[in-house]
Amino acid sequence: MTTMTLGDTRPIGDQLRAWRQRRRLSQLELASEADVSTRHLSFVETGRSAPSREMVLRLAEHLDVPLRDRNLLLVSAGYAPVFTETPMEEPRMDSVRAALKQVLRGHEPYPAVVVDRFWNLIDANDAAGLFMEDAPPELLEPPLNVLRLSMHPDGFAKNILNLAEWRAHMIDRVRRHVALTADAALERLYRELRSFPGDVGEAMAPPAGNEVFVPLRVRKDGQELSFFGTIATFGTPVDVTLAELAIESFYPADERTTAFLRERAGW
Repeated sequence: MTTMTLGDTRPIGDQLRAWRQRRRLSQLELASEADVSTRHLSFVETGRSAPSREMVLRLAEHLDVPLRDRNLLLVSAGYAPVFTETPMEEPRMDSVRAALKQVLRGHEPYPAVVVDRFWNLIDANDAAGLFMEDAPPELLEPPLNVLRLSMHPDGFAKNILNLAEWRAHMIDRVRRHVALTADAALERLYRELRSFPGDVGEAMAPPAGNEVFVPLRVRKDGQELSFFGTIATFGTPVDVTLAELAIESFYPADERTTAFLRERAGW
């Protein structure tokens, strides 16, 4: 699996070609989607023509290039970045932090977390503590990576009853993110997760006829609990930080889990 690294020093044409090939698009297909001539696109990729700022952004949009990497493409083409990357603690992110807190609180007594592009924990509600109890301190040190915590044999993995199945699907999800972002750090995380004990291949079995999702089944306090998850992102972000945030919410998949979580929260 090849990746494009941050600070790619290749000419802009080579980088655009790499993104196009990663998306499995021909020059004709991309030119048609972006409403440019195939000849001009070919000239840009070979370095015979220098793309305008608007052309870089148009091609990046149709190639579904992440905002962080669109900035890098602009810099490679000789232009200034256009997408800000605002730290979460900055005042201009007050409304974002407030919205996240509201979503997390509103999901109680069920677990929910906010993670970044690498599944590092940004925030969590009280119910999410269920997944962090009894973990060794080194796995809880910032930045706490929720995938590492959940799959590490010393972490929450020891409580997951269908670990092989759940791990296989999550690793495949990371693999698809690597394919989308071409991020070297994300690929390192992917390889680390694959190095943990367990055979991913054998767990990728077809679902049973009565299943509509892959549950997360865990044992906690002598009870078997079952969850399913949803993922929410911000719409139309133009800030890199905001574009890379995701809210992962877990819901009880049966009445026993619902009762356990409500009792645990004192509801």
